Amino acid sequence: MAEGSSNGRLVSVDSMEFRWVYQDEEGSEIDNDGNPGVGEGDLTLRDSDDEDNTEQRLIRTGPRIDSFDVEALEVPGAQRNDYEDVTLGRRIILAFQALGIVFGDVGTSPLYTFSVMFSKAPVEGNEDVLGALSLVLYTLILIPLIKYVFIVLWANDDGEGGTFALYSLICRHAKASLLPNQLPSDARISSFRLKVPSPELERSLKIKERLETSLTLKKLLLMLVLAGTSMVIADGVVTPAMSVISAVGGLKIGVSGVTQEHVVMISVAFLIILFSVQKYGTSKVGLIVGPALFIWFCSLGGIGIYNLVKYDTRVLRAFNPVHIYYFFKRNSTNAWYSLGGCLLCATGSEAMFADLCYFSVRSVQLTFVFLVLPCLLLGYLGQAAYLMANHGDTTQAFFSSVPSGAFWPVFLIANVAALIASRAMTTATFSCIKQSTALGCFPRLKIIHTSRKFMGQIYIPVINWFLLALTLVLVCTISSIYEIGNAYGIAEIGVMMMSTILVTLVMLLIWQIHILIVLSFAIIFLGLELTFFSSILWSVGDGSWIILVFAVVIFLIMYIWNYGSKIKYETEVKQKMSMDLLRELGPNLGTVRAPGIGLLYNELAKGVPAIFGHFLTTLPAVHSMIIFVCIKYVPVPVVPQSERFLFRRVCPKSYHIFRCIARYGYKDVRKENHQTFEQLLIESLEKFIRREAQERLLESDGDGDSDSEEEHSFSKVLIAPNGSVYSLGVPLLANFKDTTKSFSEASTSDEQSETPTNPSISDAEQSLEKELSFIRKAKECGVVYLLGHGNIRARKDSWFIKKLVINYFYAFLRKNCRRGVANLSVSHSQLMQVGMTYMV
Repeated sequence: MAEGSSNGRLVSVDSMEFRWVYQDEEGSEIDNDGNPGVGEGDLTLRDSDDEDNTEQRLIRTGPRIDSFDVEALEVPGAQRNDYEDVTLGRRIILAFQALGIVFGDVGTSPLYTFSVMFSKAPVEGNEDVLGALSLVLYTLILIPLIKYVFIVLWANDDGEGGTFALYSLICRHAKASLLPNQLPSDARISSFRLKVPSPELERSLKIKERLETSLTLKKLLLMLVLAGTSMVIADGVVTPAMSVISAVGGLKIGVSGVTQEHVVMISVAFLIILFSVQKYGTSKVGLIVGPALFIWFCSLGGIGIYNLVKYDTRVLRAFNPVHIYYFFKRNSTNAWYSLGGCLLCATGSEAMFADLCYFSVRSVQLTFVFLVLPCLLLGYLGQAAYLMANHGDTTQAFFSSVPSGAFWPVFLIANVAALIASRAMTTATFSCIKQSTALGCFPRLKIIHTSRKFMGQIYIPVINWFLLALTLVLVCTISSIYEIGNAYGIAEIGVMMMSTILVTLVMLLIWQIHILIVLSFAIIFLGLELTFFSSILWSVGDGSWIILVFAVVIFLIMYIWNYGSKIKYETEVKQKMSMDLLRELGPNLGTVRAPGIGLLYNELAKGVPAIFGHFLTTLPAVHSMIIFVCIKYVPVPVVPQSERFLFRRVCPKSYHIFRCIARYGYKDVRKENHQTFEQLLIESLEKFIRREAQERLLESDGDGDSDSEEEHSFSKVLIAPNGSVYSLGVPLLANFKDTTKSFSEASTSDEQSETPTNPSISDAEQSLEKELSFIRKAKECGVVYLLGHGNIRARKDSWFIKKLVINYFYAFLRKNCRRGVANLSVSHSQLMQVGMTYMV
């Protein structure tokens, strides 16, 4: 690889690998598989029977490229992030929304951290308070601040955060995905390119090669990602339970007659209200709760300063880490147990990363450093100052430390903040599930987009009510905040460890920074998190087992769905129809061709799906134009509209069969109705046909101008907008030198020029207009959606476990998931469905 500059931008240039191909008299290339076209695919596919006897000669040309690659070169520039170049006022609004959405979880941690810690290691002196406070302070500094704010947030995938965003970033740099539907054209998407490519580093290349060639490492990477995501979803269950029940528990301090049963009943009511308003969206709710959480953080800081002044300023000595040593020396085993409670001060750290799709990195960083962290530190210092004078008030450390005159206002704002915190992990859960669905690791669900401005703000009804039901079960079953705290800690530490491993891989593979920095990051943070994990795991019998069981169930659902999808796709690839069979059938495909366009939906990115043969044998006629449509999600956040559709001729021109891949990123919104989708698809198809005709003219003009084929193939070189270099021996776009010029303008420019003297040009124009007219007439006759539902079942001689997974678990998930065509809201009169079962 080498780096080059194009239009002042730094771009990555692919390594060149020339190849030898045969070329007939008309200039059509024939690859070494015997199929005419361009590289792995063919842009024009001129493979009629008349060409079989033409003279062929061997020429040297550019690298093998796919016709989809050529289509993808169309885009002039990369997609910009939603949050770039916003005004100062908009930044302030985003900061307030970030308070309400991202920092609610970490902001409410003072409600329960000391209470859970001192339930494991009771206070016997001031040194215990100082030691516990020192642990909390350095946990806050190391995990939320240094690890997440300063490091992990920069490992975002074009503004998208979370475990699956890291996985997408890794898969884009190395072919680590288990689903074999990747195309070379995916790497041509403008947002696909890595911003900091340094492939010269030997270490990065070795890691990439090892990851791409080892199936075991690919499976291990996927399992780590699925484990981290399942912990995020589990976190979405335990966060509302912990936040709300600890906030409502303050009633036992304010009202003497309130019992734990009353606290549970009120918490259940609050949780039902909380999940009911989730559908109103992040933007609307964020603007409302942002100021409320701002008041909460100010209250934390104010109460902390008050308690410092009133009780004991000596707690500032806790910034000396030697008190951690004294704490462990005095309490030994109990101090180790209390680490699980100490971790609760860092809960919500993963939400800062997972909710990054809602806000910019800068807004999250600035808000945390200049508001959230100072208020949290003051809050913990104030509580410790109070406990220095009141060793017996550790069960409700926060509410006990609130001045009596301010108790009820603080209680009210604490409950509002707890409800806000519960939303933090819920929104993070929505983001993770949408990403995992797009990357083939979660069944498709109905997703509602709650903001017209920002596509990342979503709501998933099924998951919302599922989380509510599980949260209510958790609150009613385990009412003690100490046991819920254990469950909270194990969910949080699981996500943290997965993030550390994945970010370490990103550092090695993509950032390619010095190995000492990478080792320091991995050793310090993974060692710290393993220490916390050992403490929490020892207390798994106190309530953590419930959240572990739930996380395991979610993990199995995701793994089974990914495994079934992989097996199904591989089977469809093996059983796809032969091109020789289609040629034998002839242009009429052995049946009647009725006027109209048939859009055959399938998941196959290459080849003719076997389900098409099922249509041919089942239906009395097929449409005069067939387009195989593959809705494909690629590992990028956004695919620009101009790069959405890629086309290829499947057969000679007289067959009128095309393949179309409609590509979407995992952040893309598929809101278009079927009429809009049809219009975009037909317009893109017409552009493809015009471009194809222009390339034929380019080739014929080039043949006339050059003295020999060899001179022609070496004399003209084209640099595409993405930096790749190609020989004009390969059909490419005619208007690369002016990438801002639209293809429609290019296609009409010939009409304004002089009448061509070459009769072949006029014949080409007539052929072009004839085919465009055919498309328009077919469109007027109507568009029908042909849906092929491919199901899989395990063979009779398969292992029992495989039969159980494929025939029951995967079949159940597939039967109950949302169909892909549901996004287009097609009427039943335009639908035609055929089912097919594959034995695997």
